[in-house]
Amino acid sequence: MKPHQKMLLGMSIGAVTGLSARALAGKAAPWLDWCIANLTLPVGQIFISLLLMLVVPLLFAALVMGVAELDVKQVGRLGARTLGYTVVFSVISVLIGLVLVNTLQPGVGLSDEAKALAHGSTTVSAAPALESTSPVAIVVSMVPKNPIKAAADGDMIGLIVFSLLFGIGLALTPGEPAVRLRETIQGLHDVMMRLIDMVLRLAPVGVGALLFSMTARLGFDILRQLASYVGVVLLALGLHMFVVYSLSVRFLGGRNPIQFFRDCRLAIITAFSTSSSSATLPTALKVAEENLKLPRNVSRFVLTAGSAMNQNGTALFEGVTVLFLAQVYGVPLSLQQQAIIMFICVLAGIGTAGVPAGSIPVIAMILGMFKIPVEGLGLILGVDRFLDMCRTVLNVTGDLAAAVYVARAEPPAPSDGGGASEPASS
Repeated sequence: MKPHQKMLLGMSIGAVTGLSARALAGKAAPWLDWCIANLTLPVGQIFISLLLMLVVPLLFAALVMGVAELDVKQVGRLGARTLGYTVVFSVISVLIGLVLVNTLQPGVGLSDEAKALAHGSTTVSAAPALESTSPVAIVVSMVPKNPIKAAADGDMIGLIVFSLLFGIGLALTPGEPAVRLRETIQGLHDVMMRLIDMVLRLAPVGVGALLFSMTARLGFDILRQLASYVGVVLLALGLHMFVVYSLSVRFLGGRNPIQFFRDCRLAIITAFSTSSSSATLPTALKVAEENLKLPRNVSRFVLTAGSAMNQNGTALFEGVTVLFLAQVYGVPLSLQQQAIIMFICVLAGIGTAGVPAGSIPVIAMILGMFKIPVEGLGLILGVDRFLDMCRTVLNVTGDLAAAVYVARAEPPAPSDGGGASEPASS
């Protein structure tokens, strides 16, 4: 069986057995409480803890490499335009998600009894709360006095800022020692991704255990809300792709949006089937040069950087997921807290790995920061594969839209003629 089929099977078994156990035992049964407390919930919590264990090193390595690979000295205008486009459209994507979640409220509706059960169902330590939520205090708190202590305390905003600054410094530092350091950090990133892949192989068991615990406690309502969550994510992704990117291509790229999407069909299909921006990169390069007729120097740089940094779909998904789980568990979030979540999602989108399930550790980190039960990820993991396919399409389409925008202001490279399909074979 394929990984997503195993995940679906684990999710189905966990949900069905949990609902069946609740129907047989009623709302309160000693044997069911014992099974949840001593069997299924510990298994699920171990799975979540394994993911959380990898957050700090993965986030640091991914952010550093995402920035360092921009090669700031050489790219000049290309880098500035690409980074500016990435930040602006990431903010737009997260705003769309936050507005839809606050408007449609897919996670609202659980009974007070269910919320009380959910609040006590996690053992993950929350990150320290900010002393003040004023704009000045937030800006000051972003710069950590000790990045290692910030990581240990769960101050992920400080860790993200340090990682971005470290990546800029690494990109600007010449010499063999800096090159070796870059290779070491890349090695750290590769090891963390391998470990995440190994942990996700346990996902069918972990997700099944978590869903059993939740459905046995909360009943059918939690599945209804999960369907609402999927609908909100798909609506947000669709609005950003077909409205925001269409406007971008038309007014910033000077092209017909319908023709743009037609030209990008091959990359879109590849992104949907692989759930990986990185795996879609060769196809995206081929589409950019052969179908969109973009200058080779622009397409190579923008698409390569974008596969690691321009993760609009991922940033949107992370914001929607955090707010949805906050609504499910009855954790109130003020507008200032939601703004902080948006800020974290935009920054983390730069460093989220362009591989399947690369955003799960980041979501776990944000949930811990805002004291939202992290075991709620069991719900998300059950449908994450399908949503990952959809948001990867948005990520890849965003890379191509960014390349169209950047290419409009750049003269074609002298060597652009002929051999356009060469990069696709690399």
